[in-house]
Amino acid sequence: MSTPLSDNITLQAAAAWAGQQHYPAATLYMVATPIGNLADITLRALHTLTLMDAIACEDTRHSGPLLRAYGIDKPLLAVHQHNEQEGAEKIIARLQLGERIAYISDAGTPGISDPGNPLVARVRASGLRVLPLPGASSVTTLICAAGAAQLEAWTFIGFLSSKAQERARQVQALGDKPEAIVLLEAPHRIAALLQALGVLGQRPITIGRELSKQFEEIATLPCAEAAAWLAEKSQRQQGEFALLLHPTPVATSNQEPLRVLEILLRELPAKTAVKLAMEITGAARNALYEHALAWKNQSQDAS
Repeated sequence: MSTPLSDNITLQAAAAWAGQQHYPAATLYMVATPIGNLADITLRALHTLTLMDAIACEDTRHSGPLLRAYGIDKPLLAVHQHNEQEGAEKIIARLQLGERIAYISDAGTPGISDPGNPLVARVRASGLRVLPLPGASSVTTLICAAGAAQLEAWTFIGFLSSKAQERARQVQALGDKPEAIVLLEAPHRIAALLQALGVLGQRPITIGRELSKQFEEIATLPCAEAAAWLAEKSQRQQGEFALLLHPTPVATSNQEPLRVLEILLRELPAKTAVKLAMEITGAARNALYEHALAWKNQSQDAS
């Protein structure tokens, strides 16, 4: 049973802290919700949700209990990947009447591997305002705890294909990327994903399981050992996963790949030299190719 708003101390505190801000009408509010721990919602998010005329969500069966846990009772609109276009039109019609509508996903920040992007695009194209409220995200939660060295750039990929051959092709492509890669995975597919990532050998990966929850687990180990780590304990296959594939900079501490590449470049075209250097040393193709271009340019300038 939810607590009446007038008796809810948390919502009163949220109103006291966030109530001075302007909350315009005819606006879609994109509200981040916790990825596990209910205490991770922001006071501003709580206050905003109490002001809404309706709350659109990915799954009413999930969002209804979540909102009731905070003492919030609002009409819910189901807007998910199967009805997102139709749902967007209904929301736009209500916004044009001056209503405030919030959108929340099942967990975390809407639009990050969750429905929400087409809705935002349609609302903005209609000349209506979209107001984002920052909050919990499994992506940033994992990155800040991974301790990845030289994290100057990272790429968010999200979920890889559920089909084995396509997933293997995607993993091969990830091996060519020197920057950090962020992946997400569901419990029923995590074993297959870690098995596929094993081909990346000694490249480190940080696995975040049940982030922010009671049985949270974060482990960093070589990709080649990830599947075995998962199999050690049956409960490790439960819960949602975020994964960070650590960057693989070429030759900051190991000059061997570049020495091999430069020897090959003296006799071979850049594309062939890069391919052979990658096979010989295991270094990332993109980084080798960038160095090959730089080396060729230097050689031409010198001549």
